[in-house]
Amino acid sequence: MPIRIDADLPARAVIESENIFVMDEVRASAQDIRPLEILILNLMPTKIATETQLLRLLGNTPLQVNPEFLTMASHRSKNTPVEHLNRFYKTFDEIRDRSFDGMIITGAPVEQYEFEEVDYWKELCEIMDWSTEHVHSTFFICWAAQAAMYHFFGLQKHRTEKKFFGIFPHKVERRSSILCRGFDDVFMVPQSRHTTVYRKDVEKIPEIKIIASSDELGPYIMSTQDGRQIFVTGHSEYDADTLKKEYERDKAAGLEIDVPKNYFPNNDDTKEPIVSWRSHANLLFANWLNYFVYQTTPYDISKIK
Repeated sequence: MPIRIDADLPARAVIESENIFVMDEVRASAQDIRPLEILILNLMPTKIATETQLLRLLGNTPLQVNPEFLTMASHRSKNTPVEHLNRFYKTFDEIRDRSFDGMIITGAPVEQYEFEEVDYWKELCEIMDWSTEHVHSTFFICWAAQAAMYHFFGLQKHRTEKKFFGIFPHKVERRSSILCRGFDDVFMVPQSRHTTVYRKDVEKIPEIKIIASSDELGPYIMSTQDGRQIFVTGHSEYDADTLKKEYERDKAAGLEIDVPKNYFPNNDDTKEPIVSWRSHANLLFANWLNYFVYQTTPYDISKIK
């Protein structure tokens, strides 16, 4: 089944070229099913690239999805044209009276700040609180996962000795979790962060269960018992060259940066990266969308609470 997106959104041409099924308004309105309403709060500075990454994954499922993009009114984006934001994004005031089957909150390059120091922290907290009554299941990515666990459960983040940067092996801890249905025993995940949450702290919170983890990096996928909140500390949505661009950017700026682990063949940054996480990314988003959203969300979306 398709993903239903605006014909002029830049991501459309990219995902159509990859043979992912998209649908226009006319064809979608003729189908006698209710599409899933998915709200995407895009906190990444490279918003257009992130749109493409997430829509690619949401569009590779047998479900019809209506994505709605959300931006922060309390923060001015420096890397995305204001015309793009005005056309394709809503502010919280414009959607606060609506309900959504699912919501994705992306990561953000603000992890080295204290949460309260982030200029849009107050607005983000309001949105996260709102989501508990207006969204059936919320998927928090990387910094957003840390922010949500701090906001709702008081879980502190911690600075790592060295940046987690590269593609790392992870394993499923809870085989009973349908969020990891179809996962291999070991699967690869892109990581790019300076902070983490400690397993011992997560295990003290009875409402959260650890589903998958890395021996080197700690908890990766966590969930509340009812699946209404999913916390993912990595970036499975990343493109093949996302880490390469970050690495080259930091090198050009004269910053201290290691070659991303398990990314370039033989750690040779003159060669093209090896993509080893794509199948896991598709399974993760498909399982969330199917089992935690589609299978359990009310048909009458106004009954979400």
